[in-house]
Amino acid sequence: MNEDDEARRHRLKMEKRKAVQDAEVAGKTVARKGLLMVHTGAGKGKSTAAFGLALRALGHGWKIGVVQFGKGQWRTGERNMLEKLGQEFGQVAWHTLGEGFTWETQDRARDEAAARRAWEKACELMDDPHIRLLVLDELNISLRYEHLPLDEVLGALAARRDDLNVVVTGRNAKPELIAAADLVTEMTLVKHHFGAGVAAQEGIEF
Repeated sequence: MNEDDEARRHRLKMEKRKAVQDAEVAGKTVARKGLLMVHTGAGKGKSTAAFGLALRALGHGWKIGVVQFGKGQWRTGERNMLEKLGQEFGQVAWHTLGEGFTWETQDRARDEAAARRAWEKACELMDDPHIRLLVLDELNISLRYEHLPLDEVLGALAARRDDLNVVVTGRNAKPELIAAADLVTEMTLVKHHFGAGVAAQEGIEF
């Protein structure tokens, strides 16, 4: 097969591929819908992906909200930057209301109270008509340890307004939440540098 024949074969193959792709795109009739997205799994990157999405939304002029359920008062890089954007442009409502991981507090009543405060703030932000993306970081952890009633959370998420996008992060997402979601991504652990003794690093883990 000479070069002209190979180029022609490639062009025909791509024409067929484009026709299939165009037909698939044309079949999507819902132009805009507020999505419920879940990032879960044992692999690294659940919150990282959510904050990447937040940056994308900000680039389109959206106002975003963030409620952190489990990371306590860590001064993470994403918090530093998004809070700064919030101060400069008024596009970010950031609320870190967790008190750290449950194995650190070792106090169930305190964990439940922190989760309740965070959830009440989340409900307040869901009612804000200006917010188009809400990140509920580590909410899955609060649900896993039953710090919040699952039915209450699912009911509020289902009743949210049509144009509000919500991202829920954390390991061990409840099956009921997965069933209710529009998009579920599971981060699979293949290999992690922690296994080689590398500690959490600024700019990578936080």
